[in-house]
Amino acid sequence: MDIKTVGVVGAGQMGSGIAHVFALAGYDVLLNDISEDALRKAVDLIDRNIGRQVSRGKVSAEDKDAAMARIRTTTKLPDLGPSDLIIEAATERETVKQAIFEDLLPHIQPHTILTSNTSSISITRLASRTDRPERFMGFHFMNPVPVMQLVELIRGIATDEATYKTLHAVVEKLGKTSASAEDFPAFIVNRILMPMINEAVYTLYEGVGSVKSIDESLKLGANHPMGPLELADFIGLDTCLAIMNVLHDGLADTKYRPCPLLTKYVEAGWLGRKTERGFYDYRGDEPVPTR
Repeated sequence: MDIKTVGVVGAGQMGSGIAHVFALAGYDVLLNDISEDALRKAVDLIDRNIGRQVSRGKVSAEDKDAAMARIRTTTKLPDLGPSDLIIEAATERETVKQAIFEDLLPHIQPHTILTSNTSSISITRLASRTDRPERFMGFHFMNPVPVMQLVELIRGIATDEATYKTLHAVVEKLGKTSASAEDFPAFIVNRILMPMINEAVYTLYEGVGSVKSIDESLKLGANHPMGPLELADFIGLDTCLAIMNVLHDGLADTKYRPCPLLTKYVEAGWLGRKTERGFYDYRGDEPVPTR
C-alpha cells in the first residue's frame, strides 16, 4: 500500500516530533489534539526545530517551507478518517488509547492502517478492540523523534505481512532504521532500558550513590551520553513508572518491581523536565540534584 496521508493523534513531545519527520519526508500530515493551545505550541515547536536543521545545513529553506505547508491541525478526531495511516501518540494509558481507537473506527477508511506509538502496552490487546487487527501495528518512535534513528515495529498476533511491509517501507522513506520486535511487554528498547533506570533509582533509594555520582558514573564509566536519572527526567518519571508496571504485571517477575522512590516522585508530581522537578530541579539556571 502507498501511504500518502498521515493522521497523528496527540500533539505532545512525541506527536509533534512524528509530525515533523513525516512532513519533511513528503507526507501530508493532520495533527490532532483536544487542545487548540497544544496544537499551536506543537506547530511552533516543529517550525523552530526544522529551522535549526536549516541553520545547520541539514535541510534547505525551501524544504522547510514545503514541510510546514504539509502540516494541518484539528481538534476533531473524526477529521483523521480519510488518512491512509493513523499514528496514536497519546498518553501511555491503555484506557485512553482504547477510547481513541474506538472513537476513530466509525470514520476511517477500509484501507486505513492503525498504529500506536506505545512504548510498552500490548499491541495484540489494543488491536483486538478494533475492526482491523490485521492492519494494526506498534510503531514506536524514540524521543526526540527528529534526532533518534530507530523505530520499533511491533506486530500483534493478527498483523498481516502486507501491513508490516508497508510500515517497513515508510520507515525507510523517513530515513530511519527499523527493528522488528515481538509483542511482549515493553518490546526491545524499554525492556532493557527501563530496568536499568529503575535500578539506578534503587541505587539512589538505598543510598549507594547520590544523583550526581550515579549519573556521572554511567556517563564516564559506561560512556552513556546521559546518566540514567537525567534520562528518566527527560523521558518523564510517570512514563518510566507506567512502563515498569507493565513489565511487572505482564511478566510477573519481581526483578521488574518499580522502586518505591520512583513511585514517590510520581505521587509528588515531580515528573522530570516537563514539571521542572524530578531527580533534578530545573527551575534555576542549572539543574540541581534533588537528592
